[in-house]
Amino acid sequence: MGGSLRVAVLGAPGVGKTAIIRQFLFGDYPERHRPTDGPRLYRPAVLLDGAVYDLSIRDGDGAGPGQSPGGLEEWPDPKDWSLQDTDAFVLVYDICSPDSFDYVKALRQRIAETRPAGAPEAPILVVGNKRDRQRLRFGPRRALAALVRRGWRCGYLECSAKYNWHVLRLFRELLRCALVRARPAHPALRLQGALHPARCSLM
Repeated sequence: MGGSLRVAVLGAPGVGKTAIIRQFLFGDYPERHRPTDGPRLYRPAVLLDGAVYDLSIRDGDGAGPGQSPGGLEEWPDPKDWSLQDTDAFVLVYDICSPDSFDYVKALRQRIAETRPAGAPEAPILVVGNKRDRQRLRFGPRRALAALVRRGWRCGYLECSAKYNWHVLRLFRELLRCALVRARPAHPALRLQGALHPARCSLM
């Protein structure tokens, strides 16, 4: 047994957080969007590099802010939704929505502000979803990736929950980074170093 890891998937409403989780766990995609009615917790077991890990994946819908980045001020106590004791974060935005990117920027700042002093660093992976709508994106991928990796010191990846493109890779990279979080390395560099093939599958 490899241990247990707590992952939070956060982002603005409608960016595809639940769709990403469901593709990873069940291999399905809902054609019609239905807002998540409150936070949900999934507890799969995964095989990563030959070891089995018990995951707690929190779907952040309904657990955080309102419909806009300004709603961050109205969040409940972060302790109420396990932000402080999370091992790794996935911050999802819609590549066609600049507002959802601003939302993720505010999320990252709130995570940094609420992390207890002396707590282990939790890797953050910023994910641009809806890559299947590439022609409608609001900004070039390279510029956004550079901003996130160099300016925010986070990892960056794009995926398509609809077509299950890079969804498994997303969780593989995040989990491998969470497992080495105690090593004194830049978090963005650790995420980039996780790109070589690794075995990651559901039990």
